[in-house]
Amino acid sequence: MFITVLKSKIHNARVTVCNVDYEGSLSLDEEFIKQANLRPYEKVLVANVTNGERFETYIIPAPANSREVGLNGAAARSAVVGDRIIVMAFAMKEPDEEVDTTVLIMDEENNIKEVKKLRA
Repeated sequence: MFITVLKSKIHNARVTVCNVDYEGSLSLDEEFIKQANLRPYEKVLVANVTNGERFETYIIPAPANSREVGLNGAAARSAVVGDRIIVMAFAMKEPDEEVDTTVLIMDEENNIKEVKKLRA
C-alpha cells in the first residue's frame, strides 16, 4: 500500500504575472524550484489564499532570481497579480518509508523568508 504525502510547499507566494495567452502554466523562479525540491514540469496543486480557489497544473522555469510567480494559460483565470498562493507537490511512499519535505515561507516581495525541512 502507498500513501501520498507532502513533498514540497511554497507558502504565501505572491502572483506577479497573469498571462492567459501564454503557453504553459505556473512559471516559478528557478531558484524557488531548486530550493523547494521541485522539478520543471512537475505536477502541483495550487491554492489561492486570496480567493479560496484550488487547481492543478505544472511548473515551468522562470529566470533565476526574478522572483516570478506567474499563472499562464487557463491558470491565469484563477488569480490576479498580488494574490497569495500556496504551491504544493506530493510524493507516493510506503507507510514506513521516510520522505523529506521542504517548505519555503515567502515574504511580501517573494523573497524566501524561511526554509523548513520536515520529515513525513
